[in-house]
Amino acid sequence: MEKLFWQDAYLKKCEAVVKSLNFKDITLDKTVLFAFSGGQASDKGTINGNQVLEALVSGEDIVYSLENEPDFKEGDSVKVVLDWENRYKLMKLHTAAHIVYYIFKEMSGQTKLIGSNITVEKSRIDYEMDTPVSEYFEKIQAKLDDIIAQDLEVKIYDDETEAGKRWWEVGEWKMPCGGTHVKKTGEIGKIRLKRKNIGAGKERIEIILSN
Repeated sequence: MEKLFWQDAYLKKCEAVVKSLNFKDITLDKTVLFAFSGGQASDKGTINGNQVLEALVSGEDIVYSLENEPDFKEGDSVKVVLDWENRYKLMKLHTAAHIVYYIFKEMSGQTKLIGSNITVEKSRIDYEMDTPVSEYFEKIQAKLDDIIAQDLEVKIYDDETEAGKRWWEVGEWKMPCGGTHVKKTGEIGKIRLKRKNIGAGKERIEIILSN
């Protein structure tokens, strides 16, 4: 399967050929619809007007479960349309989560990351630590706002040696990531941070779009 969202995260639709069809579950030869991976939620969208209810990674393919049994068959050409508003929120929140992770790491030295997740409502980063993460919020927010205002380039690219491995990079920060991201930090807009205690010795930073 050709994952067009890796080539261009701003591509909103494409024509594709149905590779397999099993009742409401289908695979395609290419797609613009991201499937849950690396903590990022699946995209919403339609295939020939049929709502996609679930998207699951299966080897090199993505299996899409449709709301209704389709009237097309294997080998047919179909139109894949992305819910752009939903995707763009995910892109902003995923990029913001990486930036917050590095800011917090540099300020606190904290490296005991125990989880992360990106949904359309918010992104979150979970840590193993005994003190409230909110103690750092004022400084994190100031640095985050500055980076967003600088409108820095966000680089996303393939690993040179390992097939399927992708990199995210902003300035001197770099990490492996196969998700979708904005091109410039200025696209993120205004962000607010929220602290949540998720158990003894566990702290969560929630990252929320506020614009």
